[in-house]
Amino acid sequence: MSDFKGLIPNTITSLNLLSGCVAIFMAFNLTAQYGPLDGAQWCMTAIGMAAVFDFLDGASARALKRFSPIGGDLDSLADLVSFGVAPAMLMLNTMLEYDSLGWPAFAALLLVPFGALRLAIFNNDTEQATYFRGLPIPANAIFWIGMYGWISQYGYPGWPVMWILIALLCKGMVGRFKMFSLKFKNFGFHENFIRYAIIAATVLFVVLYGIAGLAWSILLYFLLSMLRQRRIGAE
Repeated sequence: MSDFKGLIPNTITSLNLLSGCVAIFMAFNLTAQYGPLDGAQWCMTAIGMAAVFDFLDGASARALKRFSPIGGDLDSLADLVSFGVAPAMLMLNTMLEYDSLGWPAFAALLLVPFGALRLAIFNNDTEQATYFRGLPIPANAIFWIGMYGWISQYGYPGWPVMWILIALLCKGMVGRFKMFSLKFKNFGFHENFIRYAIIAATVLFVVLYGIAGLAWSILLYFLLSMLRQRRIGAE
């Protein structure tokens, strides 16, 4: 029974990885229709499902008390695919579609090595057990889903703007600034007030701005982390 329990978190992590693979495939078929959704919508849905599985694998490991080095490594590999490679491919193909020059789109590939470096730093930094240093890689993916929504709704801002955003996200992932963890250890309101606030704000942003609101939610997450760190430092 104990071995079976140990398989559960890793199985969920594998579903995260499979979702990322689906997202990558769909990123190369953005306008193709697959049932009720087009490729871009399936890509974003698959990344969203990967984020759900990423939350559930950690929650199940804590509930079942089944932690292992293999599970940790598998989680990082899955995260790199789902939240590093998949959003990079989404942006690469989006920029190729909108930008007549073509070559500026390949800057999106930088999200992959910086995402890998961010995960490697996280895995070897014991301080990040209670908080994050730098932007978590799932937040990187959520931002780019929001950015795709922004482009779809308001138009392509041009490759110089995209380059700036890519540079900021790459720098953010390997930054040393502190950001509070969005993972729930319990569901108490007082202990998780700021997490519930982020969730509520995200829902509001999506209602007001559609998928583009996800980009605003990541900006809010960053700003709240900076304000919280400044308050703690002042104390």
